Amino acid sequence: MSTSNPHIALEARDLGIGYNAKKVQNYILKGIRFSILQGELAAIVGINGVGKSTLLRTLGRVQRKLAGSIWVNNIPLEHHTPLELASKISIVLTEPIASKNLTVRELIALGRQPYTNWLGTLSPDDASKIKNAIAMVGLEALQYKKCYELSDGQLQKVMIARALAQDTSLILLDEPTTHLDLYHKVHILKLLKSIAHETGKTILFTTHEIDMAIQLCDKMVLLDQKGNTFGTPGELIQQKHFEGLFPPDTIRFDPDTASFKVNK
Repeated sequence: MSTSNPHIALEARDLGIGYNAKKVQNYILKGIRFSILQGELAAIVGINGVGKSTLLRTLGRVQRKLAGSIWVNNIPLEHHTPLELASKISIVLTEPIASKNLTVRELIALGRQPYTNWLGTLSPDDASKIKNAIAMVGLEALQYKKCYELSDGQLQKVMIARALAQDTSLILLDEPTTHLDLYHKVHILKLLKSIAHETGKTILFTTHEIDMAIQLCDKMVLLDQKGNTFGTPGELIQQKHFEGLFPPDTIRFDPDTASFKVNK
């Protein structure tokens, strides 16, 4: 990790998430609490429909929180202007790319939008950030290809590179391994881990790949219908938090192998 004295990069205090509908607050979850340090890789996990994506979108101020507070670098989220947030948080959501007709390099360059002048002119510093992002993710050979020519795994790497080019201290990703085979899932998550540990950026992502998150993450936010638990994978295993995640007659958690087993 690039810092010898990491500080809290992202913190949730009694956070309530959900939706406002006809002036009524519809809560999905309440009382969410966690704090992630600079340079850590962390995952939000839980069963389908529990609120993983809603939590991530709320943390990135894509949608409004219903209660509690979110702190980015020890400053409340709402105290940041949109431009300040764009220089602190980059978000990779699951929505399809607006134009796959762009080249890889052009799409990655969009990450510099918060910093360019009103004409969108790239400075030498912008060009350097783009070049570094392409190199870090290993996209040199693909940078002049059109995005529609890429596989899902390659496109996911491009989106990560765009977030890196934005050069924020915090990166939020929603399901970065969806539609990928096992090899490419592992490749993407190992890439995220190396980026977090080598650059000191804090990376938080949602995932269904709980086994992989246990193996690779520094911290995990585990959501269930009762709220959330948070800690290192080892702490969550020791406290038996994974064992009640799925119906025990179908899937059980084996603490010895830190993995889920199908009951045949």
